[in-house]
Amino acid sequence: MTVLTEHAVQPRPATGPGPVDRPGLLTDPALHATGDPHAIWRWMREHSPVHRHEAGELPAFWSLTRYEDIRAVYRDPATFSSAQGVLLRPLALGEDPGAGQTLALTDPPRHKQLRGLMADWFNTRAVRELEGFMRDAVRDTLALAVERGSCDAVDDVAARISMYTIARIIGVPREDQESLFTWANECFLAHRSLAAHHGFMGYFIDLMDQRTAEPTDDLLSSLAHGTVDGEPLTEEEILLNCENLVGATENGRLALAAGLLALLEHPAELARLRADRALLPAAGEEILRWTSSATHSMRTATRSVEIGGRRIEAGDKVVVWVPSGNRDETVFTDPYRFDVGRTPNRHLALAAGEHFCIGSTLARVQLRLLLTELLDSGVELEQSGPMVRLSSIHVAGPESAPLRVRAPH
Repeated sequence: MTVLTEHAVQPRPATGPGPVDRPGLLTDPALHATGDPHAIWRWMREHSPVHRHEAGELPAFWSLTRYEDIRAVYRDPATFSSAQGVLLRPLALGEDPGAGQTLALTDPPRHKQLRGLMADWFNTRAVRELEGFMRDAVRDTLALAVERGSCDAVDDVAARISMYTIARIIGVPREDQESLFTWANECFLAHRSLAAHHGFMGYFIDLMDQRTAEPTDDLLSSLAHGTVDGEPLTEEEILLNCENLVGATENGRLALAAGLLALLEHPAELARLRADRALLPAAGEEILRWTSSATHSMRTATRSVEIGGRRIEAGDKVVVWVPSGNRDETVFTDPYRFDVGRTPNRHLALAAGEHFCIGSTLARVQLRLLLTELLDSGVELEQSGPMVRLSSIHVAGPESAPLRVRAPH
Protein backbone atom coordinates (compact mmCIF):
# COMPACT_ATOMS: atom_id res chain seq x y z
CA MET A 1 0.00 0.00 0.00
CA THR A 2 1.19 3.48 -0.77
CA VAL A 3 1.79 6.10 1.87
CA LEU A 4 -0.70 8.97 1.63
CA THR A 5 0.98 12.30 2.18
CA GLU A 6 -0.22 15.57 3.74
CA HIS A 7 -2.45 14.02 6.38
CA ALA A 8 -0.60 13.75 9.67
CA VAL A 9 0.91 17.12 10.56
CA GLN A 10 4.12 17.12 12.58
CA PRO A 11 4.78 20.19 14.74
CA ARG A 12 7.43 22.69 13.75
CA PRO A 13 9.87 23.71 16.50
CA ALA A 14 8.25 26.27 18.78
CA THR A 15 11.10 28.79 18.60
CA GLY A 16 11.22 32.42 17.62
CA PRO A 17 8.44 34.75 16.51
CA GLY A 18 6.13 33.77 13.72
CA PRO A 19 2.85 31.93 13.06
CA VAL A 20 3.60 29.33 15.74
CA ASP A 21 3.05 31.92 18.51
CA ARG A 22 -0.11 33.42 17.02
CA PRO A 23 -3.05 31.66 18.74
CA GLY A 24 -5.50 33.88 16.87
CA LEU A 25 -4.84 31.84 13.74
CA LEU A 26 -6.72 28.92 15.31
CA THR A 27 -10.03 30.50 14.27
CA ASP A 28 -8.96 30.67 10.62
CA PRO A 29 -10.34 27.63 8.77
CA ALA A 30 -7.54 27.96 6.22
CA LEU A 31 -4.98 27.07 8.88
CA HIS A 32 -6.74 23.77 9.52
CA ALA A 33 -6.96 23.07 5.79
CA THR A 34 -3.43 23.95 4.73
CA GLY A 35 -1.38 24.92 7.79
CA ASP A 36 -0.16 23.46 11.03
CA PRO A 37 -2.48 23.94 14.01
CA HIS A 38 -0.48 21.41 16.02
CA ALA A 39 2.53 23.73 16.03
CA ILE A 40 0.41 26.51 17.52
CA TRP A 41 -1.25 24.21 20.05
CA ARG A 42 2.16 22.96 21.14
CA TRP A 43 3.38 26.52 21.64
CA MET A 44 0.23 27.38 23.60
CA ARG A 45 0.52 24.36 25.90
CA GLU A 46 3.96 25.63 26.88
CA HIS A 47 3.48 29.40 26.86
CA SER A 48 -0.24 30.25 27.11
CA PRO A 49 -2.35 27.20 28.03
CA VAL A 50 -5.31 29.37 29.07
CA HIS A 51 -5.41 32.06 26.42
CA ARG A 52 -7.85 34.95 26.02
CA HIS A 53 -9.19 35.73 22.52
CA GLU A 54 -11.01 39.05 22.21
CA ALA A 55 -14.30 39.40 20.35
CA GLY A 56 -14.38 39.98 16.62
CA GLU A 57 -16.52 38.07 14.17
CA LEU A 58 -16.62 35.42 16.90
CA PRO A 59 -17.43 36.08 20.56
CA ALA A 60 -14.62 36.53 23.05
CA PHE A 61 -13.45 33.22 24.49
CA TRP A 62 -10.74 31.41 26.40
CA SER A 63 -8.65 28.71 24.70
CA LEU A 64 -7.66 25.66 26.73
CA THR A 65 -4.95 23.43 25.25
CA ARG A 66 -3.67 21.20 28.08
CA TYR A 67 -5.11 17.74 28.67
CA GLU A 68 -5.92 18.11 32.37
CA ASP A 69 -7.66 21.48 31.90
CA ILE A 70 -9.75 20.11 29.02
CA ARG A 71 -10.72 17.02 31.02
CA ALA A 72 -11.66 19.16 34.03
CA VAL A 73 -14.01 21.28 31.92
CA TYR A 74 -15.67 18.19 30.42
CA ARG A 75 -16.20 16.70 33.88
CA ASP A 76 -17.79 19.78 35.46
CA PRO A 77 -21.05 20.55 33.63
CA ALA A 78 -22.33 22.53 36.63
CA THR A 79 -19.58 25.11 36.09
CA PHE A 80 -19.19 24.77 32.33
CA SER A 81 -22.59 24.71 30.64
CA SER A 82 -23.39 23.28 27.21
CA ALA A 83 -26.88 24.77 27.02
CA GLN A 84 -25.76 28.03 25.35
CA GLY A 85 -23.94 26.25 22.54
CA VAL A 86 -20.94 23.96 22.11
CA LEU A 87 -19.38 25.37 18.93
CA LEU A 88 -17.91 28.76 18.12
CA ARG A 89 -20.41 30.63 15.93
CA PRO A 90 -20.17 34.10 14.39
CA LEU A 91 -21.93 36.66 16.57
CA ALA A 92 -24.12 37.62 13.61
CA LEU A 93 -25.73 34.15 13.64
CA GLY A 94 -26.94 34.46 17.23
CA GLU A 95 -27.62 31.50 19.49
CA ASP A 96 -27.56 27.95 18.18
CA PRO A 97 -31.19 27.01 17.30
CA GLY A 98 -30.83 23.74 19.22
CA ALA A 99 -29.72 25.40 22.45
CA GLY A 100 -31.42 23.76 25.42
CA GLN A 101 -33.23 21.24 23.21
CA THR A 102 -30.77 18.66 21.87
CA LEU A 103 -28.65 16.12 23.69
CA ALA A 104 -25.47 18.04 22.90
CA LEU A 105 -26.92 21.37 24.02
CA THR A 106 -28.45 20.55 27.40
CA ASP A 107 -27.12 20.32 30.94
CA PRO A 108 -28.03 17.97 33.79
CA PRO A 109 -30.60 17.08 34.91
CA ARG A 110 -32.41 17.55 31.56
CA HIS A 111 -29.45 16.16 29.67
CA LYS A 112 -29.53 12.94 31.70
CA GLN A 113 -33.24 12.40 31.05
CA LEU A 114 -32.93 13.11 27.33
CA ARG A 115 -29.92 10.83 27.14
CA GLY A 116 -31.98 8.14 28.85
CA LEU A 117 -34.44 8.16 25.94
CA MET A 118 -31.60 7.36 23.51
CA ALA A 119 -29.03 5.40 25.49
CA ASP A 120 -30.55 1.95 24.99
CA TRP A 121 -29.97 2.27 21.24
CA PHE A 122 -26.23 2.79 21.72
CA ASN A 123 -25.34 0.48 24.60
CA THR A 124 -23.19 -2.64 24.29
CA ARG A 125 -26.14 -4.99 23.80
CA ALA A 126 -27.73 -2.85 21.08
CA VAL A 127 -24.45 -2.41 19.22
CA ARG A 128 -23.76 -6.14 19.43
CA GLU A 129 -27.13 -6.78 17.80
CA LEU A 130 -26.16 -4.32 15.05
CA GLU A 131 -22.81 -5.95 14.33
CA GLY A 132 -24.14 -8.19 11.57
CA PHE A 133 -25.78 -5.22 9.85
CA MET A 134 -22.61 -3.12 10.13
CA ARG A 135 -20.39 -5.95 8.92
CA ASP A 136 -22.59 -6.35 5.86
CA ALA A 137 -22.47 -2.60 5.27
CA VAL A 138 -18.66 -2.64 5.43
CA ARG A 139 -18.42 -5.63 3.08
CA ASP A 140 -20.92 -4.20 0.59
CA THR A 141 -19.14 -0.84 0.61
CA LEU A 142 -15.73 -2.41 -0.03
CA ALA A 143 -17.15 -4.76 -2.66
CA LEU A 144 -18.59 -1.81 -4.57
CA ALA A 145 -15.24 -0.02 -4.36
CA VAL A 146 -13.46 -3.11 -5.73
CA GLU A 147 -16.01 -3.38 -8.56
CA ARG A 148 -15.46 0.25 -9.53
CA GLY A 149 -11.70 0.06 -9.05
CA SER A 150 -11.64 3.30 -7.13
CA CYS A 151 -13.32 5.12 -4.27
CA ASP A 152 -13.15 8.16 -2.09
CA ALA A 153 -12.21 7.14 1.45
CA VAL A 154 -14.61 9.72 2.86
CA ASP A 155 -17.79 9.77 0.77
CA ASP A 156 -17.72 6.25 -0.66
CA VAL A 157 -16.56 4.33 2.40
CA ALA A 158 -16.67 6.07 5.77
CA ALA A 159 -19.75 8.22 5.18
CA ARG A 160 -21.86 5.32 3.93
CA ILE A 161 -20.94 3.04 6.82
CA SER A 162 -21.70 5.76 9.38
CA MET A 163 -24.89 7.02 7.74
CA TYR A 164 -26.50 3.64 7.09
CA THR A 165 -25.90 2.65 10.71
CA ILE A 166 -27.43 5.76 12.27
CA ALA A 167 -30.34 5.55 9.82
CA ARG A 168 -31.01 1.99 10.98
CA ILE A 169 -30.93 3.09 14.65
CA ILE A 170 -33.25 6.05 14.12
CA GLY A 171 -35.69 3.89 12.20
CA VAL A 172 -35.30 5.01 8.59
CA PRO A 173 -36.63 2.20 6.35
CA ARG A 174 -34.02 0.48 4.21
CA GLU A 175 -35.60 1.72 0.98
CA ASP A 176 -35.18 5.34 2.16
CA GLN A 177 -31.61 5.11 3.41
CA GLU A 178 -29.98 6.05 0.12
CA SER A 179 -32.11 9.21 -0.10
CA LEU A 180 -31.18 10.08 3.48
CA PHE A 181 -27.52 9.54 2.65
CA THR A 182 -27.77 11.94 -0.31
CA TRP A 183 -29.59 14.62 1.67
CA ALA A 184 -27.27 14.33 4.66
CA ASN A 185 -24.19 14.39 2.45
CA GLU A 186 -25.33 17.67 0.97
CA CYS A 187 -26.60 19.10 4.28
CA PHE A 188 -23.72 18.28 6.56
CA LEU A 189 -20.77 17.02 4.57
CA ALA A 190 -20.60 18.98 1.35
CA HIS A 191 -22.10 22.26 0.23
CA ARG A 192 -24.70 22.82 2.97
CA SER A 193 -27.47 22.80 0.40
CA LEU A 194 -30.64 24.54 1.58
CA ALA A 195 -32.79 22.43 -0.74
CA ALA A 196 -31.26 19.24 0.64
CA HIS A 197 -31.91 20.48 4.18
CA HIS A 198 -35.57 21.10 3.35
CA GLY A 199 -35.82 17.59 1.91
CA PHE A 200 -34.11 16.14 4.97
CA MET A 201 -36.37 17.92 7.48
CA GLY A 202 -39.51 17.26 5.45
CA TYR A 203 -38.72 13.56 5.40
CA PHE A 204 -38.24 13.43 9.17
CA ILE A 205 -41.46 15.36 9.79
CA ASP A 206 -43.37 12.69 7.86
CA LEU A 207 -41.51 9.86 9.58
CA MET A 208 -42.09 11.45 12.99
CA ASP A 209 -45.83 11.65 12.30
CA GLN A 210 -45.83 7.95 11.37
CA ARG A 211 -43.98 6.94 14.53
CA THR A 212 -46.22 9.11 16.69
CA ALA A 213 -49.29 7.37 15.31
CA GLU A 214 -47.76 3.88 15.17
CA PRO A 215 -44.57 3.43 17.21
CA THR A 216 -42.05 0.78 16.16
CA ASP A 217 -38.85 -0.54 17.68
CA ASP A 218 -36.52 2.37 16.91
CA LEU A 219 -35.02 5.50 18.41
CA LEU A 220 -37.43 7.89 16.70
CA SER A 221 -40.36 6.12 18.35
CA SER A 222 -38.60 6.46 21.72
CA LEU A 223 -38.30 10.21 21.20
CA ALA A 224 -41.85 10.58 19.89
CA HIS A 225 -43.33 8.80 22.92
CA GLY A 226 -40.78 9.67 25.61
CA THR A 227 -41.03 12.32 28.30
CA VAL A 228 -38.60 14.66 30.02
CA ASP A 229 -39.67 16.20 33.34
CA GLY A 230 -42.98 14.45 32.83
CA GLU A 231 -43.66 16.27 29.56
CA PRO A 232 -43.49 14.88 26.01
CA LEU A 233 -40.86 16.31 23.71
CA THR A 234 -42.05 18.98 21.32
CA GLU A 235 -41.98 18.25 17.60
CA GLU A 236 -39.10 20.72 17.27
CA GLU A 237 -37.10 18.88 19.94
CA ILE A 238 -37.67 15.53 18.24
CA LEU A 239 -36.63 16.85 14.84
CA LEU A 240 -33.59 18.71 16.18
CA ASN A 241 -32.37 15.61 18.01
CA CYS A 242 -32.72 13.50 14.87
CA GLU A 243 -30.85 16.16 12.90
CA ASN A 244 -28.19 16.27 15.61
CA LEU A 245 -27.70 12.49 15.51
CA VAL A 246 -27.37 12.43 11.74
CA GLY A 247 -25.03 15.42 11.79
CA ALA A 248 -22.91 13.73 14.45
CA THR A 249 -22.04 11.00 11.94
CA GLU A 250 -19.63 13.56 10.49
CA ASN A 251 -17.28 12.83 13.39
CA GLY A 252 -17.71 9.09 12.86
CA ARG A 253 -16.99 9.22 9.15
CA LEU A 254 -13.93 11.39 9.71
CA ALA A 255 -12.53 8.98 12.29
CA LEU A 256 -13.08 6.05 9.92
CA ALA A 257 -11.62 7.79 6.88
CA ALA A 258 -8.72 9.44 8.67
CA GLY A 259 -7.96 6.20 10.49
CA LEU A 260 -7.72 4.37 7.19
CA LEU A 261 -5.42 7.06 5.84
CA ALA A 262 -3.28 6.98 8.98
CA LEU A 263 -2.63 3.28 8.47
CA LEU A 264 -1.75 3.83 4.83
CA GLU A 265 0.66 6.57 5.87
CA HIS A 266 2.32 4.35 8.46
CA PRO A 267 2.91 1.02 6.71
CA ALA A 268 5.03 -0.33 9.57
CA GLU A 269 2.08 0.10 11.95
CA LEU A 270 -0.24 -1.54 9.42
CA ALA A 271 2.19 -4.45 9.24
CA ARG A 272 2.12 -4.75 13.05
CA LEU A 273 -1.65 -4.94 12.92
CA ARG A 274 -1.60 -7.57 10.20
CA ALA A 275 0.79 -9.67 12.25
CA ASP A 276 -1.08 -9.33 15.54
CA ARG A 277 -4.86 -8.96 15.49
CA ALA A 278 -4.82 -8.66 19.29
CA LEU A 279 -3.74 -5.06 18.65
CA LEU A 280 -7.10 -4.16 17.06
CA PRO A 281 -8.66 -2.60 20.21
CA ALA A 282 -5.54 -0.53 20.90
CA ALA A 283 -5.34 0.44 17.23
CA GLY A 284 -8.93 1.71 17.36
CA GLU A 285 -8.15 3.89 20.38
CA GLU A 286 -5.00 5.23 18.72
CA ILE A 287 -6.97 6.12 15.60
CA LEU A 288 -9.44 8.05 17.74
CA ARG A 289 -6.61 9.90 19.53
CA TRP A 290 -4.62 10.54 16.36
CA THR A 291 -7.51 11.79 14.25
CA SER A 292 -9.39 13.76 16.98
CA SER A 293 -12.12 14.62 14.51
CA ALA A 294 -13.93 17.04 16.86
CA THR A 295 -11.52 19.99 16.76
CA HIS A 296 -13.07 21.99 19.56
CA SER A 297 -15.94 22.10 22.01
CA MET A 298 -17.23 25.21 23.75
CA ARG A 299 -18.76 25.75 27.17
CA THR A 300 -20.14 28.80 29.03
CA ALA A 301 -18.95 29.41 32.58
CA THR A 302 -21.81 29.58 35.09
CA ARG A 303 -19.63 31.07 37.87
CA SER A 304 -16.26 32.66 38.33
CA VAL A 305 -13.48 30.08 38.35
CA GLU A 306 -9.69 29.95 38.07
CA ILE A 307 -7.95 27.73 35.52
CA GLY A 308 -4.19 27.72 35.08
CA GLY A 309 -3.84 30.92 37.07
CA ARG A 310 -6.34 32.82 34.87
CA ARG A 311 -9.64 34.17 36.18
CA ILE A 312 -12.63 33.13 34.09
CA GLU A 313 -15.82 35.04 34.89
CA ALA A 314 -19.42 33.83 34.83
CA GLY A 315 -20.73 34.08 31.27
CA ASP A 316 -17.31 33.70 29.65
CA LYS A 317 -16.96 31.26 26.75
CA VAL A 318 -14.38 28.50 27.18
CA VAL A 319 -13.13 26.53 24.17
CA VAL A 320 -11.26 23.25 24.60
CA TRP A 321 -9.04 22.19 21.67
CA VAL A 322 -9.33 18.40 21.69
CA PRO A 323 -6.46 17.56 19.27
CA SER A 324 -4.14 19.60 21.49
CA GLY A 325 -5.13 17.67 24.61
CA ASN A 326 -4.56 14.43 22.72
CA ARG A 327 -0.97 15.48 21.91
CA ASP A 328 -0.14 16.71 25.43
CA GLU A 329 3.43 15.62 26.16
CA THR A 330 2.74 15.37 29.89
CA VAL A 331 0.14 12.64 29.30
CA PHE A 332 1.18 10.82 26.11
CA THR A 333 4.65 9.41 25.53
CA ASP A 334 5.95 10.46 22.12
CA PRO A 335 2.52 11.96 21.26
CA TYR A 336 3.36 12.74 17.63
CA ARG A 337 3.98 9.08 16.87
CA PHE A 338 1.13 6.94 15.50
CA ASP A 339 1.37 3.75 17.57
CA VAL A 340 -1.25 1.00 17.11
CA GLY A 341 -0.07 -0.64 20.33
CA ARG A 342 -0.25 2.48 22.51
CA THR A 343 -1.29 1.72 26.08
CA PRO A 344 -2.48 3.38 28.17
CA ASN A 345 -4.37 5.73 25.88
CA ARG A 346 -6.66 7.98 27.90
CA HIS A 347 -7.54 10.21 24.95
CA LEU A 348 -10.35 12.78 24.93
CA ALA A 349 -11.57 12.22 21.38
CA LEU A 350 -14.95 11.02 22.70
CA ALA A 351 -15.12 13.76 25.37
CA ALA A 352 -15.58 12.88 29.06
CA GLY A 353 -18.09 13.22 31.88
CA GLU A 354 -21.79 13.87 31.28
CA HIS A 355 -21.24 14.55 27.58
CA PHE A 356 -19.12 11.48 26.88
CA CYS A 357 -20.06 10.49 23.33
CA ILE A 358 -23.27 8.45 23.37
CA GLY A 359 -22.07 6.65 20.26
CA SER A 360 -18.67 5.69 21.69
CA THR A 361 -19.31 1.94 21.63
CA LEU A 362 -20.70 2.22 18.10
CA ALA A 363 -17.65 4.19 16.92
CA ARG A 364 -15.25 1.63 18.32
CA VAL A 365 -17.08 -1.33 16.80
CA GLN A 366 -17.30 0.34 13.39
CA LEU A 367 -13.56 0.93 13.46
CA ARG A 368 -12.90 -2.69 14.43
CA LEU A 369 -15.18 -4.04 11.71
CA LEU A 370 -13.64 -1.86 9.00
CA LEU A 371 -10.09 -2.77 10.00
CA THR A 372 -10.93 -6.46 10.30
CA GLU A 373 -12.60 -6.60 6.91
CA LEU A 374 -9.72 -4.80 5.23
CA LEU A 375 -7.19 -7.17 6.79
CA ASP A 376 -9.27 -10.28 6.04
CA SER A 377 -10.19 -9.35 2.48
CA GLY A 378 -6.71 -8.52 1.27
CA VAL A 379 -8.12 -5.59 -0.73
CA GLU A 380 -5.28 -3.30 -1.85
CA LEU A 381 -5.61 0.47 -1.63
CA GLU A 382 -3.34 3.18 -2.94
CA GLN A 383 -3.48 6.90 -3.48
CA SER A 384 -4.86 8.03 -6.83
CA GLY A 385 -5.02 11.77 -6.19
CA PRO A 386 -4.24 14.42 -3.59
CA MET A 387 -5.99 14.28 -0.24
CA VAL A 388 -7.92 17.49 0.54
CA ARG A 389 -8.40 18.53 4.15
CA LEU A 390 -11.50 20.15 5.55
CA SER A 391 -11.41 23.92 5.91
CA SER A 392 -13.09 24.03 9.30
CA ILE A 393 -12.45 24.98 12.93
CA HIS A 394 -15.17 22.54 14.06
CA VAL A 395 -14.11 19.19 12.63
CA ALA A 396 -10.77 17.88 11.40
CA GLY A 397 -9.89 15.36 8.76
CA PRO A 398 -10.06 14.70 5.04
CA GLU A 399 -12.77 16.25 2.90
CA SER A 400 -11.83 13.90 0.10
CA ALA A 401 -9.20 11.22 -0.40
CA PRO A 402 -9.33 9.37 -3.75
CA LEU A 403 -8.02 5.83 -3.68
CA ARG A 404 -7.34 3.15 -6.24
CA VAL A 405 -8.83 -0.18 -5.17
CA ARG A 406 -7.62 -3.61 -6.27
CA ALA A 407 -9.11 -6.99 -5.56
CA PRO A 408 -6.89 -9.41 -3.62
CA HIS A 409 -4.53 -11.46 -5.80
